[in-house]
Amino acid sequence: MDYEKIEQSEKRRRILGKGVTYLFLTIWALIVLFPFYWMLLTSVKSYGAYNAEHIPAFFTASPTLENYKDAFTAVPLAKYLLNTLIFTVITTAIMMVVITLAAYAFARLSFPGKNLVFTLFLSLMMIPAELVVITNFVTITNLNLRNTFTGLILPSVTSVFYIYLLKENFEQVPDELYRAAKVDGTSDLKFLCKVMIPICKPTMVTIVILKVIECWNSYVWPRLITDDPNLYLVSNGIQEIRENGFGRENIPAMMAAVVVISLPLIVLFLVFRSRIMEGVSRGGTKG
Repeated sequence: MDYEKIEQSEKRRRILGKGVTYLFLTIWALIVLFPFYWMLLTSVKSYGAYNAEHIPAFFTASPTLENYKDAFTAVPLAKYLLNTLIFTVITTAIMMVVITLAAYAFARLSFPGKNLVFTLFLSLMMIPAELVVITNFVTITNLNLRNTFTGLILPSVTSVFYIYLLKENFEQVPDELYRAAKVDGTSDLKFLCKVMIPICKPTMVTIVILKVIECWNSYVWPRLITDDPNLYLVSNGIQEIRENGFGRENIPAMMAAVVVISLPLIVLFLVFRSRIMEGVSRGGTKG
């Protein structure tokens, strides 16, 4: 009888614990998602209705899509989206080639001073980002690459953190596979393409998605290196809408542009969320 009471008490305690956990997670999810809801809500409010609100309303009875039309007509938002797509695709593709070769070299190849070089390489992560921006700006300016796609892309084609992450993942591949491949006369490049990349694909997909998000949200460097509207990215387009398109008061039109810009990243995450979770879990698993 006592055992039954103890078991029922434990069961109630587990149910109560799960209830509290789910309640906390629900509240936290609402807090995280609220800015997205507010952005979407504001984007479908008319200019007059938004400015007439003395107290912000959490819903609207007369939604409108006029703000989305204005976002594409006041500034060339479609061109900014195309520029961002080109910048993102080229930068991500080049970076994946660079970091894959670098990570493979540090993970599998043997050469004098490898550990020292990698340690010095990692020390670059301790340099403040502002100093890197200044150095990159001076270099790109001296090469006469301002107001060019090349100048936009070059400083972003490598990443110490992604090389480290991929190197750690490459090192989890058993050494026996590498030795067997070398016995069969397989070259390092072929082993990388046929064995390492397929095995580490989840991590590489995660890196690609993170880089795409990074490129899509780039603001400081594009703003610094170019003043040519033909090369503006979407982040610059938001500022363009604020400064030149509608003035500082038309918040609904700005929110409509933000929704359009954010939608590709949201879709990307929803499509590849399982790969992202798999890549993160593999990155933290040894063997």
